[in-house]
Amino acid sequence: MTAVDVPPPARPKRLGRLPRRLVRPTAAVLSGVLLFLSFPPRPLWWLAVPGFALLGWTLRGRRLRAGFGLGYLAGLGFLLPLLVWTGEEVGAVPWLALVAAESLFVAAACCLVAAVSRLPAWPVFAAAVWILGEAARARVPFGGFPWGKIAFGQADGLFLPLAALGGTPLLGFAVALCGFGLYEAVRQVIAYRATGSLPRGPLAAAALSLFLPVTAALAAQPLVSDAAEDGTATVAAIQGNVPRLGLDFNEQRRAVLDNHARRTEQLATDVAAGRVPKPDFVLWPENSSDLDPYRNGDARFVIDEAVKAIGVPTVVGAVVTPETGPLRNTLIQWDPRSGPVATYDKRHVQPFGEYIPMRSLVRIFNKDVDRVSRDFGPGTEVGVFDLAGTKVGLATCYEAAFDWAVRDTVTHGARLISVPSNNATFGRSEMTYQQLAMSRVRAVEHSRSVVVPVTSGVSAIIRPDGTIVRESRMFTPDALVAEVPLRSSLTPATRMGTLPEALLVALAAAGLAWSASGAVRRRKAANPGTANA
Repeated sequence: MTAVDVPPPARPKRLGRLPRRLVRPTAAVLSGVLLFLSFPPRPLWWLAVPGFALLGWTLRGRRLRAGFGLGYLAGLGFLLPLLVWTGEEVGAVPWLALVAAESLFVAAACCLVAAVSRLPAWPVFAAAVWILGEAARARVPFGGFPWGKIAFGQADGLFLPLAALGGTPLLGFAVALCGFGLYEAVRQVIAYRATGSLPRGPLAAAALSLFLPVTAALAAQPLVSDAAEDGTATVAAIQGNVPRLGLDFNEQRRAVLDNHARRTEQLATDVAAGRVPKPDFVLWPENSSDLDPYRNGDARFVIDEAVKAIGVPTVVGAVVTPETGPLRNTLIQWDPRSGPVATYDKRHVQPFGEYIPMRSLVRIFNKDVDRVSRDFGPGTEVGVFDLAGTKVGLATCYEAAFDWAVRDTVTHGARLISVPSNNATFGRSEMTYQQLAMSRVRAVEHSRSVVVPVTSGVSAIIRPDGTIVRESRMFTPDALVAEVPLRSSLTPATRMGTLPEALLVALAAAGLAWSASGAVRRRKAANPGTANA
């Protein structure tokens, strides 16, 4: 036998097939990781575009079941690192349970992306389907969990002006559309190099998907303004800090209250010395007084003395403990002469944090459930305080993630928004930066200055164009003071409310109906006897 007759060595079939089987699952996980990396504190917002491009390559042309499985892997790659802070103090089980549940929404959305991926102009329908998935995740179960909406990673991004045009749904749609369009453009170029032909229709759809979001963002730029339509207000955000991190900070309630009172009194001293301008009003964070000032005379005295020292209306975050019924996560408008004059009860209380659904079942998996020994109840009224002539809208912590909770305050007359929060439970995790980015997006969405007072940081004062003018360090007592513009005009996003989201959901439904009808026609063509039976 000559050398040319020697057969090549046989390739091990098992080893040859295994890498190919892992390519798309690996790509799915990597696409999710890219989406995670696009979120703060990293200034890598643009990574969301290649993240969606890779997801498009992973899902295009896949069967529904494969799309669901690959989507679940993408959801894990995205949400496991994004939400790791949820297990900061209560352990891995709640974190993993939350990620497992929320990844189902990502999986369902990716399943539907696979369904529309064979349509002409499929990137448009795929991006709309992604927003459909986010809309569902923001509403169910237990009122929804919109943390991780793609829009919230775009506070430093090119597409941010679109928040003022169509809110977070349009902003997220533009990012997803650009990513899916990028993949389709690359696919068309590769096809051209292989065949020498370039279909005009698919090429035009890819180009439109790439450039339309960028063009729209540039066109929406004039909607972003920090002009003082109604004058200015000098605001102060107090960060008193906590004695120690984690859930146990609640056991140091008096120390937390004293910290915020002390820092407010120090601010009053600085004002008297001319070191800082006197604020028109002062904002304390959520849970700055976990002692009920209506039932605890000592707490009331401490707050009253601090507010009298600064001499301006102050908003105090307190836990109100009525003798019967649920607790209340309350913001109290405290006047230096009259004391407490108005309240706002948090409307969207946090499941598994402020109240425990299915308590007996949850206790089986995590004994820390009983740290929440008495559930909080939701308020019913929109929170807008008149502070020294400025109407200030209130969205407490978790509420900033919900479109309706922030918009309601603006449509009820707020010229400035406050997002008092308590992030001490989550230590030095990325949670505080993710939440701060939400407030920056809300500032642009509604063209309002936003003040974020936080117990332990990061506190910030944000202008209506989303820029941060003052920012604290974590776990450092501080008093941020800044003059900010007041605005009363309404952006298109504020005026339209849920309409942009509804239109995108309708677009997704139209794409899914088109895809389903095409599947029925192909099935009938493949089985003509069945159609005639």
